[in-house]
Amino acid sequence: MQALVLEKPGSFGYQDVAEPGAPGPGEAVVRVEAVGICGTDYGGFRGTMPYFSYPRIPGHELSVEVVAVGDGVSNVAVGDRCCVEPYLNCQACHSCRRGLTNCCEHNQTLGVHCDGGLQPLATLPARKLHPSPRLAPAENALVETLAIGCHAINRGQPTAAETVVVIGAGPIGLAALEFARLAGSRVILMDRAEPRLAFAREKLGIVETLLASGTADDEQALHAMTAGRMAEVVVDATGSHRSMSSALALCSYGGRLVYVGITQQSLSFSHAAVMHRRELSILASRNALPGDFTRIIGLIEAKRLDTRPWITHRLPFAEIAAVFPTLLEPSAGVLKAVVEMPAT
Repeated sequence: MQALVLEKPGSFGYQDVAEPGAPGPGEAVVRVEAVGICGTDYGGFRGTMPYFSYPRIPGHELSVEVVAVGDGVSNVAVGDRCCVEPYLNCQACHSCRRGLTNCCEHNQTLGVHCDGGLQPLATLPARKLHPSPRLAPAENALVETLAIGCHAINRGQPTAAETVVVIGAGPIGLAALEFARLAGSRVILMDRAEPRLAFAREKLGIVETLLASGTADDEQALHAMTAGRMAEVVVDATGSHRSMSSALALCSYGGRLVYVGITQQSLSFSHAAVMHRRELSILASRNALPGDFTRIIGLIEAKRLDTRPWITHRLPFAEIAAVFPTLLEPSAGVLKAVVEMPAT
């Protein structure tokens, strides 16, 4: 069978790989139905993703169908459609024993640290499959993106009496925004690209947006929008060290800042004047937890989350190597691209 391999930054190719054998104990062989493309994949293509190694079969936002199960598997059966929790945790380290499987000390994320789902068939730990029979393949492929935003909001713990500012109107920022809305919070979306804000207003019903300038004017604009309160929770989903360094200034006194974007560069901010004076909390948000996937499946099934506006591009597997570079161009208008895998 053929897999799509990122051989090195900027270079995709199709390669023949062996089909999976019979699944071992606790394993399942799955047919990949659809794969979401996310910022991690773009970072791997650019060579800027810190955890990426090459060559690599990308793909961690997966919709799959179970085709075989090994001994001891009881959570899924042949024929089940599932979404995939792609964080392969060791189950033995201190983090795993505390239930923090999202930040396992030896984590291997599919498509990043180890080969992912841009191939017709794959063998996965069955415990990482979440049955979702009522979800279409494209919906399943969005569950992981939504889970990242869900976990970020869980880290910030906003209430219905609080304001949440989400910086970055890409898929992760918009995912965080959805869960801030579900918490009943007032939500303000910031981005430096007006077309992205317009998309959020027109397609997702976001009422309050703020066109960011990357200067102190952003603080003043938010001050005016909130009658001086600022935001009790700020979620930075940009991955920009400049944005992440200045985001503290948008927090209210006693506020929480959640970093869900990733940068390899150092952050800097005034401790005494901003962080200490306001007694702020800085939180990192990495990956997601099993319960996030279960919750999201239920929310989509209940029509409380609508994924339809998210998918702006659908791409056949055979064309992705040629088309992928064009997805990075701002003129492409990509929010979420989904690769549709061929039936086997």
